[in-house]
Amino acid sequence: MPRVAVIPGDGIGLEVIREAVRVIEAVETRFAPGLELVHWDLGADRYLREGVTITDEEFNSLATEHDAILLGALGDPRVPGNQHARDILLGLRFRLDLYVNYRPSVLLDPAMSPLRDPGPIRLDIFRENTEGVYVDLGGTFKEGTVDEVAIQEDLNTWKGVERICRAAFEHADRQGRARVTLVDKANAMPAAGRLWRRAFAHVAADFPAMDTDAMYVDAMAMDLVRRPGRYEVVVTGNLFGDILSDLAAELVGGLGTAASANIHPGRHALFEPVHGSAPDIAGEGKANPLGAISCVALLLDHLGFPEPAALIETIVREAVEKGVRTPDMGGTGTTEEVGHWVAKRVLEHDA
Repeated sequence: MPRVAVIPGDGIGLEVIREAVRVIEAVETRFAPGLELVHWDLGADRYLREGVTITDEEFNSLATEHDAILLGALGDPRVPGNQHARDILLGLRFRLDLYVNYRPSVLLDPAMSPLRDPGPIRLDIFRENTEGVYVDLGGTFKEGTVDEVAIQEDLNTWKGVERICRAAFEHADRQGRARVTLVDKANAMPAAGRLWRRAFAHVAADFPAMDTDAMYVDAMAMDLVRRPGRYEVVVTGNLFGDILSDLAAELVGGLGTAASANIHPGRHALFEPVHGSAPDIAGEGKANPLGAISCVALLLDHLGFPEPAALIETIVREAVEKGVRTPDMGGTGTTEEVGHWVAKRVLEHDA
């Protein structure tokens, strides 16, 4: 029986994960995958109450006793510096070595895109998730003076780059995609650029039928706006992937529908909507649950249940087409109303 840790987190995370769980329960009723949901109290409320972010015992339980993690969002203005969010989210990413950050961006309705004539968009971004500038190597000197120096180093290893490139190519091959694009800044960051381009070419040699190309990140940002349909699978580093995946999400309708998977293939997986905790609208019923519900589809597919995963994707698209939307998408539905609608369709839909 697959065991799933459910961590609602903070702000609207509690609301959207409640609806995601509702959809899981509908899946359980219809398909009986036998998921065991284990609810975890990790977030700002617990930190403010007990002064604890996540203990080693809790981390070890998540690492060894669960098959996947479903996370809402972390971040709360009551916690200075959001220490709890760094310890929990970044702690899980780095300590579980979740080196694949997978962000699919799918245009569900052309009217949702800010582009005039977007055409079909299905872009899968593979962001290296455990290296780059996010490892926090560096430091400051003479801080707070006019002579202050700040150094933030960009760490790239052959192992780290090769394995994220391979994950991108393997995904493209499984999904029948025709092109994998490397995004870097090799003209201005030549040392890292040489490593990324050698590793990319090394992996590409194992997939001779796949088209490949490389783009500088600034040119890629421009071209994603100009012709997003050209790109299918993108692989890039931690910082560039963070930026481009948010841009891609906005091109297809915004962060409210965006899902992500943080995976170490064969070991651990964490699924989270990417919209953040949005404390300004928490508790108002305005949060879009479709990103969290789409995470359920990714989670089910990862655990080996492709049929309900595909059904959820179909129903999410149907919800958008039928106008079952929250205010961020121009609708009038509440978080709960949209979640109820999707769960009901899971039970009734002719798959």
